[in-house]
Order: sequence, then C-alpha cells, then structure tokens
Amino acid sequence: MGISLSKGGRVNLSKEVPSLQNIGVGLGWDTNISDSGADFDLDASVFMIDASGKVPEDKYFVFYNNLQSPDGAIVHQGDNRTGEGEGDDESLTIDLKKINPSITELVFVVTIDDAIKKSQNFGQVSNAFIRIYDLDTNVEIAKYDLDEDFSAETAIEFGRLYQRDNSWRFKAVGTGYNNGLQGFVDLFIS
Repeated sequence: MGISLSKGGRVNLSKEVPSLQNIGVGLGWDTNISDSGADFDLDASVFMIDASGKVPEDKYFVFYNNLQSPDGAIVHQGDNRTGEGEGDDESLTIDLKKINPSITELVFVVTIDDAIKKSQNFGQVSNAFIRIYDLDTNVEIAKYDLDEDFSAETAIEFGRLYQRDNSWRFKAVGTGYNNGLQGFVDLFIS
C-alpha cells in the first residue's frame, strides 16, 4: 500500500524509490447510470509540457489517438470504453530515462467523451483515482482518491508528474473543468 495523497498533496518518487525508472500510472473510476441512457466513455490523456507550459509538438500529447510519445517514454495502454471491472480502467507506462530533457511536467487528465451531447458530468462518476506504481516491482508508491463532488465538470486534471532538483515528484491536483478535452488542448497546445 502506497502513500495516500489528498488534494494538493505531493510525494518525492525518487526519494521513496531511489532506483525508480519505469512507472505505471493507473487511472480508475466507476460510473452511475446516466439519466440520458447513453454509455459513459471516459478517456485518460497526458500532456507532456516544457518550460513554456505548453506541449512542444502535438505528438507530445498522448491519448487514445496517439498512444506513444515521440521519445518512446510514454505508452498509453489503450482506450477502455466501458470502465467496467475492478482496478485501473486506463493506464500508461513511463520510462523516466527516455523522457525528452525539454519536458518539465506530465499532466494527467480524464475527460468524458461527448459529455455535453450525452448530458454527462463527473457528478455521475464515483471512486475516481490516480495511482503511481513501480512498473518493475508492481508496488504502489502513491494513490490519490478524488472524493470531491464535480457535479458540472466534464474534465478533471488528476495529477502532475514533474522533475525538481533531479528528483521525480507527483502532485495530486483534482481540479475540474467544464470544457472537456478541448479545454486542455486549448490550454497546453499552442
């Protein structure tokens, strides 16, 4: 069992696991029955941003239509269109040593596909979490359970992985937005 984080909480991953190179990021959630009758399709994405706060090239936006970063550091394990079952619903693997040196942060977000059209929001989602684990040992390092009520939001920034003082660190963010995936694209892609 890893460190349990609350909103805004941070953990120095390099301190917790000094030999850490390969990490897994698992994101999970459960959906309630939608009043619209439409199935939920939640999507995990990661924006690899540089010192300017932007993605240096579109290919550094890893999501269901671009499953691998150009440096080979991040691999998205694929789109889970139902979210059914226990554990991680979508996951990414990250080789910390392969990350392009110009990248300063990895921003992990989850959005609801066609949320407005389907009249869906994160108020209809429960048990959402992000967890960081050592991919080589499968030992969980940290987990953040999002227990806030996001009754109008269609997109949430779950957390950020960043490098400071030659250490990889993770911050639990838990901030909701109303403009879906496009809002993040507008924010992080020039």
